[in-house]
Amino acid sequence: MFNLHLDAEQIEFRDTVRSFAANEIRPVAIHPDRLEPFAKPLMMDLLGQASELGLRVLTLSEAAGGVGADTLTSCIVLEEMAAGDVDIAVTLGETDLLGHLLFDNWMTPDQSERFLKRFTEDPAFHLGHGGSTPEVSGWNYHEDLPNETGAGVSAVMQDGDWVIDGSVSLAANAPIADLMVVPVRSDWAGGMSALVVPRDTPGLTIAETGEQTQVRWHHGSAANIQFRSCKVPSENLLGEAGNSPLSGGEYDALHTLQRAAINLGVGQAAFDAAVAYAKIRRQGGRNIVEHQAIGKFIAGMAVKLEAARTMIWKAAWVADHPEAIADRSVSDLPQQIIASIFTAETVLEVTQTAAECFGAMAVMRDMPLQKYVEDANMFVHSNGNDVSTSLQIAEAVVGYERTPAA
Repeated sequence: MFNLHLDAEQIEFRDTVRSFAANEIRPVAIHPDRLEPFAKPLMMDLLGQASELGLRVLTLSEAAGGVGADTLTSCIVLEEMAAGDVDIAVTLGETDLLGHLLFDNWMTPDQSERFLKRFTEDPAFHLGHGGSTPEVSGWNYHEDLPNETGAGVSAVMQDGDWVIDGSVSLAANAPIADLMVVPVRSDWAGGMSALVVPRDTPGLTIAETGEQTQVRWHHGSAANIQFRSCKVPSENLLGEAGNSPLSGGEYDALHTLQRAAINLGVGQAAFDAAVAYAKIRRQGGRNIVEHQAIGKFIAGMAVKLEAARTMIWKAAWVADHPEAIADRSVSDLPQQIIASIFTAETVLEVTQTAAECFGAMAVMRDMPLQKYVEDANMFVHSNGNDVSTSLQIAEAVVGYERTPAA
């Protein structure tokens, strides 16, 4: 049965990460000197400390050298980490998710032997995803529309090796990743394939992030990458040629759920800031927390966050217990997408309401609320929470199945 009673280990993880995020990460992340500039480089020293806590290998199995946490525990931990800093949470989450999928599910024993030891022993070893999210153009009851893979990399075979060319915009964790999972279009193999590409592979260029652009529209650590006659040995192929494990949907489902939990952490941070401010700001001879309007704001935000958290936890529990769908205990709707879309819309409302508690000060760049609202807008307008994504829920409701173009 669906149980919201956390075990002792889950509570310990939650409380440890909550304390670390509140005492070590958040004071640095929301310091006025950091909030003022548009460019906010990843705080590598704090990322390293978080890795030392085991969060980089949280869901990696114990047999492979990780913690072996389930999806629910991962969501709880990422929410707490994101309340400290969203970029550290996204970066750690990407490495953790890929680490679990690669070493527990996708790699052969020989591949694991080449990469696993360094991954588990080096806290600075991160994993990146060198592909873009599939783009769904819409749906039509009378005519199937193709799914565009979004892959910007193609491959040919030369002397038994894969030679890849192309580019990817804002590949996740690219600036710090030692190993990248790269989906490639291999028409000769009959579909998409996936390769693991070490950072030092000749022909792979990772753009310098530097100051990036004045307006950054992504979370975590990302950079443009380019492949120019990049030769990758055949033993770096994941699964079979033309049958990428990334196409199975497991990565996308867990990634969507992971981002929802991180998104919720942003909303919680905004809520905490508003409540703390309402307790000390005085107007009309009393603290504003005693004003009815502010009380209504606080109550509304609390309700919204609790509802979003419940949806995420339910989706995480279903991910850990797929038999619940098989025996019809829960619906077969995409729970992770439902949780993600609801959370994105909810957190945007919460951050905007929290900003109202601060009045005009909320728009100042040296105040944290402007960052929380910006972070929430990034989530609500991301590929994972757009109209095309929500249509997947409608498709599940009416039983519509898209047939990809040949």
